[in-house]
Amino acid sequence: MKTSTTLTDLGVRQIRDGVRSGAFSAREVADAFVVAVSRAKPLNAFLAETPAHAIAAANAADAARAAGEVLKPLAGVPIGMKDLFCTAGVATTAASHMLDGFVPSYESTVGANLWAAGAGMLGKLNMDQFAMGSSNETSAFGNVVSPWRRADGGNAPLAPGGSSGGSSAAVAARLCPAATGTDTGGSIRQPAAFTGIAGIKPTYGRCSRWGTIAFASSLDQAGPLARDVGDCAAMLAAMAGHDAKDATSLKLDVPAWEAGLSSRLAGVRVGIPKEYRVEGMPEAIEALWHAGIDWLREAGAEIVDVSLPHTRYALPAYYIIAPAEASSNLARYDGVRYGLRDLPEGAGLQDMYAATRADGFGAEVKRRIMIGTYVLSAGFYDAYYTQAQKVRALIARDFETAWDRCDVLLTPTAPSAAFALGEKSADPLAMYLNDVFTVPSSLAGLPAMSVPGGLDKAGLPLGLQIIGRPLDEQGVLNASLAIEERAGFVARPAAWW
Repeated sequence: MKTSTTLTDLGVRQIRDGVRSGAFSAREVADAFVVAVSRAKPLNAFLAETPAHAIAAANAADAARAAGEVLKPLAGVPIGMKDLFCTAGVATTAASHMLDGFVPSYESTVGANLWAAGAGMLGKLNMDQFAMGSSNETSAFGNVVSPWRRADGGNAPLAPGGSSGGSSAAVAARLCPAATGTDTGGSIRQPAAFTGIAGIKPTYGRCSRWGTIAFASSLDQAGPLARDVGDCAAMLAAMAGHDAKDATSLKLDVPAWEAGLSSRLAGVRVGIPKEYRVEGMPEAIEALWHAGIDWLREAGAEIVDVSLPHTRYALPAYYIIAPAEASSNLARYDGVRYGLRDLPEGAGLQDMYAATRADGFGAEVKRRIMIGTYVLSAGFYDAYYTQAQKVRALIARDFETAWDRCDVLLTPTAPSAAFALGEKSADPLAMYLNDVFTVPSSLAGLPAMSVPGGLDKAGLPLGLQIIGRPLDEQGVLNASLAIEERAGFVARPAAWW
């Protein structure tokens, strides 16, 4: 029998296999993680704890094993759910006061898929409000604190990345072996890089968006964050699949990604896009990128230079398209049907709308709604939104051209290591630049993954990103595995909380 401390050190596949073999019970695992979550309040990673859900799933797994039944793919694995996924009977807020009191009567498709696979839920994870942010500082319920600290003596609390910062912090802190996230412009990959874990955004449409609170519908995509590449593959297989309730869901079988994992890259061409060498890139990130090139070459890959000429326009195009879609999606939050209603004395309908939206949305959400409404207005639609969509098409075409020369692309994940909380919150443009390496593949709907590659001089994690062809999650996972094996990243944050 393992101690609770040892159990919380285990990843998804280790827990799954240990429960199957009888090395420990699913209930022991659930109890260990429930205790870990209850002790980590200073991180503010969980908005709601659901120990009963995790324990019920664990008991079901143990009962199935005792009865000699074939266990489900994730039997005995407790996970965290980003608070963007609707959960039946459990409050779902998108980290916004706008959804105070909203308790869904239904389950998101991603959640239903995970529970059907045997996983249990430890709780709902904090996030940037309505998934809008890169540092988890826009949550209406307080920011998440990264479990990492600078090794050079700096004690400033660090950002865990965003918007899936609660997910990344919880996995890095060993509060759960894996968690769900969503990625609109980098909100799985950037938090993974900041906290030294792995995270994959699959091809747009691989995972259903039904029951997931919308930010930008043509960009939002669910994916997992976990300790390593193999655990991400196992999680993604359970999350993905066609859903008739989602018109953007791909009607395709879910590949056996975990079984197909291989770090042998003979015959694989890895492209290095010259446009990702941005001015002012930190020396540590440049050095890690070169190390990644060497690791992939050592794994048998051929390294080729490629060009993505419209990359420079990706960030401004994204911050037109995403706010435009957000302004449309968030129009439904008006105080009429559910969530917050602010009704000043003697107020009329328009007054209620104004008061509810003013009180319910945070500053960053309001900023993006205003931008989106502006670029969709009659006088500016063609000048901004139409032009941004044309740029998006050119960016997608750049990737299509690149695939003639390579099979996957290697880039840094983020332009820096984790920064201190509050360091960039006063400068929205500086915050938006955190997504400079992740946004292009989001605009093109491509699968992309971040894996930890090393530490900077302050002892903070740095990530490398693999971008793949449409539907080639296997190629992305395999190249990421080759990096993971050669990087040998084993660093973890100290349990200061």
